Amino acid sequence: QVQLVESGGGSVQSGGSLRLTCVASRLTSYTYFMGWFRQVPGKAREGVATIKNGGGTTYYADSVKGRFTISQDGGNKTLFLQMNSLKPEDSGVYYCAAQTRSTSWNVLSEPRYNYWGQGTQVTVSS
Repeated sequence: QVQLVESGGGSVQSGGSLRLTCVASRLTSYTYFMGWFRQVPGKAREGVATIKNGGGTTYYADSVKGRFTISQDGGNKTLFLQMNSLKPEDSGVYYCAAQTRSTSWNVLSEPRYNYWGQGTQVTVSS
């Protein structure tokens, strides 16, 4: 069973930066993509950034391009999300996700991912 544990959330003023970390355990060689999603109350979880596991290819939501950077380290067992120039609309609970099954869902779509962390809160004040 894959386990994902996020950390690094917090409160920051608009224009500030945060770095989220996700430590993954029990990943297998069949982990295709990993990613970050965020959710605000009353809305669906949205894909923020994803990365092809071990391959470096990255994908971003239009709303975060040029501000957020997803990366991996530690033998692909640690996932990061560097968030710069934060805006109030970036607030939400951020989840780490892993895809370990074959699927045709878009890389930024929630149904593509079958393992999730518990989430970490990010609050950006104006």
